[in-house]
This record gives sequence, C-alpha cells and structure tokens, in this order.
Amino acid sequence: MSTPVSTNSFADVVQARRSAMNFVEGIKIPQSELEEIFTLARLAPSAFNLQHARYKVIADPALKEQIRESAYGQYKIHTASAVIAVLGDMHAYEQAPEIYGGLKMLGAMSQEEYDGVIGAINQAYIGNEAFQRDEAIRNASLSAMQFMLIAKDKGWDTCPMIGFDPEAVKNVLGLPDHLVPVMLITIGKDNQRKIRPRGYRKPVGEFVDFM
Repeated sequence: MSTPVSTNSFADVVQARRSAMNFVEGIKIPQSELEEIFTLARLAPSAFNLQHARYKVIADPALKEQIRESAYGQYKIHTASAVIAVLGDMHAYEQAPEIYGGLKMLGAMSQEEYDGVIGAINQAYIGNEAFQRDEAIRNASLSAMQFMLIAKDKGWDTCPMIGFDPEAVKNVLGLPDHLVPVMLITIGKDNQRKIRPRGYRKPVGEFVDFM
C-alpha cells in the first residue's frame, strides 16, 4: 500500500490540529484511508517494541449509537464518520518471542541478546498486573496521539475522548479482560465553519524546568 507524501510541515500539522466537537454528518471515511493512517501509526514507539495498542474502528451506525450510549450520549459520536476505540493490551508481552524471533533469525540479534531481552520483559511484566495495565495505557496513548496527527495531515479531524464507561464499551465490543479501553477517538470532517481560537496554553517557563 502506497502512502502519499504530505506537503505540510510537521509544525503546520501540530498547530492546525483541534479537537472537533461536531462533525459534518453523513461523510464516510474510506477504509483504505484508515489503513494508510494505521500504516504510519504503527511506527509509534512502544516499550520493548511490544506494540501494546489495539484499535477497533466503529463505522456501523447502529454499533456507533451503542458506543454513544456508553459515552453518555455525546453528540459528536453520532455525527462522526467513525469512532476509533483505542485499546491497550495488558498481555502484549506474550508476543515478545515472535517480535524478537525475527531479529534473531535474521542475525540482527544473538541468542544471548535474545535471551536477555525476553528475560527482562518477562521479569517486568509477568505477575505484575498493575504494571501491565499502566504500560498498556501509556503505550496505547503514544500510538493514539500519532494516529490523530497523521489523520490531520491527511485532512481528517479528530477528538480524543475519555468521557465514557469502560465496562460498557467492553460489553458493546465484546472485549476480553486483558484489553483496556484507553480512549475513544471520533474522526470525520469538522463542522466548525471557522477556526476556533485556541484555548490558553501555558508558556514554556511554567511547565518546563531546565536542569
């Protein structure tokens, strides 16, 4: 799959991105465009390269309304082209042998290096459910931000949402316990006719200490 090269600078994309509160209703987002976005989003960093993020793309109107009920009836879900459920996999560490096995097979990693990495992963994750959950949320969030910036670069607007009932979302999507609903992302074309003034942002000196 070929991914078009953007003519926007990264700074332009960051400054242009806004959280869309309402979308133009009835616009469908092609699956091919979503696949292009995910092709780049998969390059987001993750601890031990375990790629904890999982996504569910909900475009079916009936299922979208069920998700809306789980998100306290927020209207933006109704008008969005799709809702993206961002999930964190608490059991991502179980795929470490597969992820690192390829590097070992190609000779990019020795058996000793392979054993060391797998041992470190197992030591950190196995039996530590709190760490598994924290890592699932942290790393899925990194992936989600990359998804939103890529989407903006391709002309789609988004809004990250944490106002939802996680258990209700899990029930609607039939998720196993090891997949944590991290956030919802609505995606579509912003219905705002003019660019809203950006909300107050703290100056660098208020939130950065140079040591």
